[in-house]
Amino acid sequence: MGSTYSVKYVRGADVAAPAELQAATEAILAEIDQQLSTYRADSLIEQFNRAPAGTCQAMPPGVLELVRAGDRLHAESQGAFDLTLEPLLDLWGFGPKGQGEAVPSAERLAEVRQRVGQRHLRIDGEQLCKDVDVQVDFNSIAAGYAVDRIVARLAELGVTSYLVEATGELKAAGIKPDGSHWRIGLEAPRDDQRVAQRVLQLDGYGISTSGDYRNYFEENGQRYSHTLDPLTGMPVSHKLAAVTVADPSTLRADGLSTLLMVLGPEAGLAFAERNGIAAFFVTREGEGFVTRASAAFEQLFAAGEEQ
Repeated sequence: MGSTYSVKYVRGADVAAPAELQAATEAILAEIDQQLSTYRADSLIEQFNRAPAGTCQAMPPGVLELVRAGDRLHAESQGAFDLTLEPLLDLWGFGPKGQGEAVPSAERLAEVRQRVGQRHLRIDGEQLCKDVDVQVDFNSIAAGYAVDRIVARLAELGVTSYLVEATGELKAAGIKPDGSHWRIGLEAPRDDQRVAQRVLQLDGYGISTSGDYRNYFEENGQRYSHTLDPLTGMPVSHKLAAVTVADPSTLRADGLSTLLMVLGPEAGLAFAERNGIAAFFVTREGEGFVTRASAAFEQLFAAGEEQ
């Protein structure tokens, strides 16, 4: 995933030794990397991505679980979430095979869009199949999935109180030794410094934030975000700077934060309210930011929150 992870937990009589917990965690991360990484040619998904149209490849249950999760998000959002954007990300310079950030020609964009679309993926038994030459990129849900896998394994090894984070996606549950809940800060979307905008008390929820304030480029005075709209093939152009989602499934929180980032401040908030999603939106207004939260978010974090 090209990033870091951390596991904090409370020791107890029934908890496995630190070395065993670390080995179990790193085994999960190594397996996910071997299956899902778009940065290594021998990963299962890169082998699938290189295969021609009309082919199928046997995949382990975890990969198929991610495809099904992506299908659900794709259907719920009428296509605003899509697992097959890698050729477009490369075209704009944000992907693993990008040739530098630049605005592509309309002709090149139209050509690459022919190779994008989750409708071209299907699961047949234990195989993943593609109708056209699509490439799958799980980066919008893989980190959340990794957190959920680690949390499940830690539970098997006796851990009941933890804060697990991978590439910024995280989940926490239980009580710390001093009797308090785990707390995390939502980062304000600023380029120049890191500031906590809101502090949340977590117990049993995964948290994911998507934003355009770290990964973008500017050309002829226009800002181009790394968040692409699958329906246009273009970077999103609205004023949503960041969105945070809380969900019992960190995988789902991860995917939903991407989906809402694509939809933007108005359509995203409407989607969150309609579907009971706990989401916190940060929108650019002039030189500053305006924040709005869904009813589910305010309800979830009203008690015990620190400003």
